Amino acid sequence: MEYVYGLQVVGPIPEGLPSPKAPPMNVLPEVVTEAFGVALVGYVASLALAQSSAKKFKYTVDDNQEFFAHGLSNVIPSFFFCIPSAAAMGRTALLYSTGAKTQVACLVSGALILVVIYAIGPMLYWLPMCVLASIIVVGLKGMLMQFRDLKKYWNMDKIDWSIWVSTYVFTICFAANVGLLYGVVCTIVIVIFRFSRVKTLNLKNLKEVEYKYKSEDNCESLKQVKILSVNNPLVFLNARKFHADLINIIQKDSTSSQACEDANKCDQNTLLCSFSNGSCPGELLQSCQSERRVLILDCSGLNFFDYTGISVLLQIYMDCRNRHIDMLLAHCKASLIKAMQYGGNLESENPIFFESISSAIDAIQIHRNYSKFSEQSEV
Repeated sequence: MEYVYGLQVVGPIPEGLPSPKAPPMNVLPEVVTEAFGVALVGYVASLALAQSSAKKFKYTVDDNQEFFAHGLSNVIPSFFFCIPSAAAMGRTALLYSTGAKTQVACLVSGALILVVIYAIGPMLYWLPMCVLASIIVVGLKGMLMQFRDLKKYWNMDKIDWSIWVSTYVFTICFAANVGLLYGVVCTIVIVIFRFSRVKTLNLKNLKEVEYKYKSEDNCESLKQVKILSVNNPLVFLNARKFHADLINIIQKDSTSSQACEDANKCDQNTLLCSFSNGSCPGELLQSCQSERRVLILDCSGLNFFDYTGISVLLQIYMDCRNRHIDMLLAHCKASLIKAMQYGGNLESENPIFFESISSAIDAIQIHRNYSKFSEQSEV
């Protein structure tokens, strides 16, 4: 067939395994770029198949363990000059169809390959290469069928769909490593862009924390309490937006705080009050003093932070003090408390860190009741 019909055949297949030998390191500078792309693609494909199998058979996969196993399975065969190995979707689907569930199936496959290498290999000399090509196409059938998911990806997230298609085009037009690098860079840029623009704060209502009041007076006294929930980690990417969002929320209540400041100025300057014909009522001053505004930050969603995030929290704390606002933090982790205590001077007569929102509200009630009791005692 090779000479008469012009078909390309497999040709001679060496029998047995080559003797182990250290791979030549002098060719590393020439192949390091391609080797990195092959290694990354092989690991990602293997991990994806492992996770899909775990989802199908309801067990868990340790990504770190898979990484070490994938590396070890390629380091040892390198001494026998084997090609890089990775999980194959076609072989995995074949194992599914045969009912394989354990690694014993891989041992059987390995034993059959050894039989082919030592015994059946010479018989495959006249096997046409097109047969091997068809085997490869059938093996990639499952991967090629993923094009049917393009409509689903478009409906779910158009940005991810664009990255998927453009990475595929780059891989076909240039090379696998170029397409892979393009996809990784695009994904990182999109993640950074989305993370910096995501909503960082959520305004809560007192009813959402399931706090019950015994009287209507307590409800009236807690109208100046605002609860904000931190939804994301606080790092340098979103610290500025977090600060801007929080300042905007605080400035929405600037009307009442301005009224309190006018009342305080009017109380300090009796001459000014006399010229204004008594336009500074004492009731306003008393209500402003008794109803000091309080800001409670629910830090249960603050999973991790960096130096910039801590600096922003300390800056917000100082801004609240300058605005005569008591800032309290609930659901704080020990690492957050320690970082804020070491990062700045938190001068406060009352505690600012609490285990829960309810305990923070209880502390506010106790402090206000104590202030009212002190005022009545002085009178």
